[in-house]
Amino acid sequence: MFEGIASGLATALTPLNLLMVFVGCFAGTFIGMLPGLGPISAIALMIPITYGFDPASALILMAGVYYGAIFGGSTSSILINAPGVAGTVATSFDGYPLAQKGQAGKALAIAAYSSFSGGTIAAVFLLVAAPALARVALSFQSSDYFALMVLGLTAVSAFASRGEVAKALLMTVVGLMLSTVGTDLSAGVQRFTFGRIDLIDGISFLLLAMATFALSEALMNVLKRDDVGEKAQAATRGGMGSLKLSSKEVGEIVPTIGRSSVLGFIIGVLPGAGATIASFLAYGMERAVSSEKRQKEFGKGSLRGLAAPETANNAACTGSFVPLLTLGIPGSGTTAVMLGALLSYGVQPGPRLYTEQPAVFWSVIVSMYLGNIILLILNLPLIPYIARLLSVPKPFLIPMILFFSLIGVYLVSFNTFDIQLMVVFAVAAIVLRLFGFPMAPMILGFILGKPMEDNLRRALTISDGSFSFLWERPLTLVIMVATVLVLATPLIRGILRPRVSAAGEGG
Repeated sequence: MFEGIASGLATALTPLNLLMVFVGCFAGTFIGMLPGLGPISAIALMIPITYGFDPASALILMAGVYYGAIFGGSTSSILINAPGVAGTVATSFDGYPLAQKGQAGKALAIAAYSSFSGGTIAAVFLLVAAPALARVALSFQSSDYFALMVLGLTAVSAFASRGEVAKALLMTVVGLMLSTVGTDLSAGVQRFTFGRIDLIDGISFLLLAMATFALSEALMNVLKRDDVGEKAQAATRGGMGSLKLSSKEVGEIVPTIGRSSVLGFIIGVLPGAGATIASFLAYGMERAVSSEKRQKEFGKGSLRGLAAPETANNAACTGSFVPLLTLGIPGSGTTAVMLGALLSYGVQPGPRLYTEQPAVFWSVIVSMYLGNIILLILNLPLIPYIARLLSVPKPFLIPMILFFSLIGVYLVSFNTFDIQLMVVFAVAAIVLRLFGFPMAPMILGFILGKPMEDNLRRALTISDGSFSFLWERPLTLVIMVATVLVLATPLIRGILRPRVSAAGEGG
């Protein structure tokens, strides 16, 4: 292993590869900031550029673009509530409220520190444990993945206020229903397309996320006519003194970063899981382990609620390279594009890559740590300038959000039907939000719906249509028991709270 690390350092520290890390991080960060563009689009654009490069240099560049885009995606989520990258949806839950309070600089600084920490810790894990973790990932079966998705759905409790759990569950069901629209690939039949060719491929995540967050938020600001945005703008114009974190704030987020790094890396290692699921699980876990007083802060500008998903999604990005490099299995949509690029370079990812082309394997891992340092150096000085986006007057900012939301969705499909559907979803989101229905559970249900269905179908096929797979495999059983415990915790607290209050009054 030490020989491999030495060869990786020698390869990654060449002037060309250092330039590749810098260019990848810089380009990825700015692409991630633009609502509507994500790491998949960025890497697809980079593939033609990298054809003349050595495979190690090409992969280093694309890796830099990947975690740079996830790193930069937090900016649009925090400043304008427009999470164009799926992995930064959870970041907007507490990042955007912080920006509305005039603490945009602090929110962006926490995102930068959390991303750096998550990526760095995960890079160390990857350096030490990649071969062993590949064997663990290979042992996961469809039943385990299904159980993991069900556990992911329990994070819905993190997005519900007290007494609003039913609304959150209903919105989760709506998200699961929307995920079934399109062609069932296993049976080859169309579902809920209403005869529209435009719906054969299903509903785009980008369309749904931009409609329910960015577009609806912009329209809600028009309806509210409040001065929250103006207060945030005034705070931004007055300087970015809030970039500094107090020792108390640092002490508050350090344990969160530690927990979320481990969780995010483990989820990233599992093929098909990825940064999005990791960020939602980390957010839900952090809320579950917080005190009742801290739980009330989530969704209103909680520092822990911002640090958890930002740490987890970057750790998961690093973790997703484990199945890609050691098994040849893409851990996410982005690494699937990278797998195609590697094959076009004549590199076959898998168990043999570790021994046959150690320079490629280890240089990518070493470059990840270098990339996280470069990202931190790049982003911290830029935060005061990035945050000045809030200084744009509302009459200009809202049309800009509307423009980028609509154009971002149109440029993905070049289909006017998507624009029409986006407006319909935005109007529906506004109505639901006025009645107190949260949007986050719907997005969570939509993201997890497809992989849940696919893994459930495969598990039922293996078990001859019996649900016994839920308890026959020990790993599946452990995950399901954890799911039950997570769901039961709020109920137990609700039962115990009146008794504790009564005992206090009696005393």
